[in-house]
Amino acid sequence: MIDINLRRLEYFETVATELNFGRAAERLHVAQPVLSRQIALLEREIGVKLFERSTRGTELTDAGRSLLPDTRALLQSAAAMQRRARHAARGIQHLTVGFMPGLIVTPIVQGMRATHPDLDIEMVRTSWDDQVDTILDGRVDLGLVRLPVAARGVRVEPLFRESRLAILPAGHALAGAEQLSVDDLAPLDLLQSPEAVPEWRDARRRLGLAAGRATGHPRDVEVKLERVAAGHGVAILPASTARFYTRPDLVALPVIGLGPSEVALAWSSHRESPVLRDAIDLAHTLRASLTTGQVLDEGLPPG
Repeated sequence: MIDINLRRLEYFETVATELNFGRAAERLHVAQPVLSRQIALLEREIGVKLFERSTRGTELTDAGRSLLPDTRALLQSAAAMQRRARHAARGIQHLTVGFMPGLIVTPIVQGMRATHPDLDIEMVRTSWDDQVDTILDGRVDLGLVRLPVAARGVRVEPLFRESRLAILPAGHALAGAEQLSVDDLAPLDLLQSPEAVPEWRDARRRLGLAAGRATGHPRDVEVKLERVAAGHGVAILPASTARFYTRPDLVALPVIGLGPSEVALAWSSHRESPVLRDAIDLAHTLRASLTTGQVLDEGLPPG
């Protein structure tokens, strides 16, 4: 059995992210020769070369690219184990609930406090970028996530669906409509990944329009809305998120042919406890109160 040093895996992950030994050394607060030596030791331990260094820069080898997802998963699991061990050492029952913008976890928190008065509960606001990472590295025990998510390392149970709305500037030519069609939106630039709104992408193809300009796809809702207000394009948001970020210079309109946003519960596949299960069951019971949007389907069964 290979004895792999977690610190060396952290070094590998940082270099793989930066693809530059100098920047990686700065992030890790170590000297560059030390970092290079540790990477060389890791390559010797596992018996493969992880990086190619040339005048063009640093690149991952095929073996390095293959190792990277497993490395990140292992580092996240180690961080989660450390956090749980620290809570256990302090003798504290602890639950951290994560939530995406527009979702409400207060009913879960209040219900858990009523049935588990000694439970220490925290809440963490997450984003598209980290809603799963916070679960894998132990920062969040139970997350209210928006699908789709990468299911590796997490268990997912559908919770409810809610409608999605098109966000446009208040002065836009379409702003006065009662509702829109996906074809109405197709000529507009989409301020998010087309993978998140495949209906827009398909409508462009159907209408013979080009793929659309690259808009930078801002991940933060606040930045996305600023760009909408400035007339750079359209954003599609779940109804609860749109309501949470209501602004006088923007309008939120229903769209015929636009699929709903799906909300689910997610937690580490390596984590089970009576407290966690109670929180999961409570969330299913309270699903209609966990959003400011209209719940389209309250009958989704647990996965």
